[in-house]
Amino acid sequence: MTDFQTIELNKDARGVATLWLNRADKNNAFDAQVIGELNAALAQVQDDAGIRFLILRGRGKHFSAGADLGWMRESAKLDYQANLADAHELGELMQRLYQLPQPTLAVVQGAAFGGALGLIACCDMAIGARDALFCLSEVRIGLAPAVISPYVVKAIGERATRRYALTAERFDGTRARELGLLADTYPASELDAALEQWVANLLLNSPQALKACKDLLLEVGDGDFSADLRQTTEQAIARLRTSPEGQEGLSAFLEKRTPAWQEKK
Repeated sequence: MTDFQTIELNKDARGVATLWLNRADKNNAFDAQVIGELNAALAQVQDDAGIRFLILRGRGKHFSAGADLGWMRESAKLDYQANLADAHELGELMQRLYQLPQPTLAVVQGAAFGGALGLIACCDMAIGARDALFCLSEVRIGLAPAVISPYVVKAIGERATRRYALTAERFDGTRARELGLLADTYPASELDAALEQWVANLLLNSPQALKACKDLLLEVGDGDFSADLRQTTEQAIARLRTSPEGQEGLSAFLEKRTPAWQEKK
C-alpha cells in the first residue's frame, strides 16, 4: 500500500482493508491534502480485486472534527473558481466512496462533525459508540453542508436532514441509530469487539456476490420500477447463478458443506 501523510491504508490476509484518518493531533480534521490522499487511497481500493470490503475509521479520540479550521481560513481568501475546484475534489471523494465497488463500513467514535457526516453517509453501513457526537455544524460559521447533502438525505431522510442542517444541533449515537445513520451502537469500550463480529459476518459472504449486490443496489436506487430496471435485475441473477462463485455457493449449500471462500487461510 502507498505511504500517505494524513491517512493510512492497510489490507490483511483475509482481504479486509482498513482506511484510517490519521491526524489524531488535529482530531482527524480534513483539508485539501487529506481529501487528495483519500481519493488516491479509494482509487487503489477500487482497483484491488483482492479487497473484499473496506472499513473506514479515525485514529485517536475522534472519528473526524470535519474541515480543518486552518484550511477553511485559507479557503476564505481564495476566489470563487479556486473554491469551486476545492469543492469539486470533495465531491469526487464523496461520490468515489459512495460508488466504491466493495462494501464499506464506517466505525465512529468521539466527534463526527460537518463533512465527516458525509463520509459516514457515503458508506454502505456504519456502527458507532453510543456516546459519539454528530453535528451538521456548517450554518454556525455561515456555510451549508452543500456537497455532502445528497448523501446525508439518502442516509437519514429529507425531513431529518432539514432539521439538523438548519439547527446545527448535536445528537448522540443513539439518536444517529434512530435516524438510520448508524446501523447499531455499542459502549465505546466494546466498539472494537463489535467490529470484529461485523467483519466475521461479512467474511461469510461470497466476495463476488458482495460486489455484485452493491452494484445492483446502486442501480436499483430508491426502487422506482421500470422495464429497464426489471431487465437489469433479471440479468444480474442470471450472471450470478452461472458464475464460478455462484456455482460454488449453490453446490456447497446443496451438499451441506462450507463454501470455498469461508475456508480458513
